[in-house]
Amino acid sequence: MIENVHDNIDYEVLVGVWLESVRATHDFLSEEDVDFYHHRILTEYMPNVEIYAIKNINGNWCAFIGLSPDNIEMLFVHPEEMGKGYGTALLEFAVKEKGIIKVDVNEQNQRALGFYQKHGFSIVGRDATDGEGKPYPILHMELSDAISDKTLPPEDSRFNIKLS
Repeated sequence: MIENVHDNIDYEVLVGVWLESVRATHDFLSEEDVDFYHHRILTEYMPNVEIYAIKNINGNWCAFIGLSPDNIEMLFVHPEEMGKGYGTALLEFAVKEKGIIKVDVNEQNQRALGFYQKHGFSIVGRDATDGEGKPYPILHMELSDAISDKTLPPEDSRFNIKLS
């Protein structure tokens, strides 16, 4: 079930998901930069977006997405849960329920780039640095067509949407 999250206790758990995901997918970041972003995720980034999250079959938060009115600002899945449809469910929620068709991706994060391309997103721009001015190029992507046919079928009810 996808839920709107606005509780600091849940945020702290989701920061753990973020950290594990970053360690698994952002090998281009130095340890110093992981610490830099880790400090900001809870205090600066998460409070400024709408957070939606999903729990795994054990009832633990395993993936989340942060949305601004026009952009997917973050999408992280715990490494043990990658490839199980949680990221796709959150992406479909952002597109179909919130109408958001833009995302920014670290250029070096090839897994994320491939994920968004698989779902119909195309690169429309590039910045040489990230939003903090660090040397991690950002690719701006937009959904070029309707979400790919490779996404979860409508009859798949594993990921019901519950807004609270």
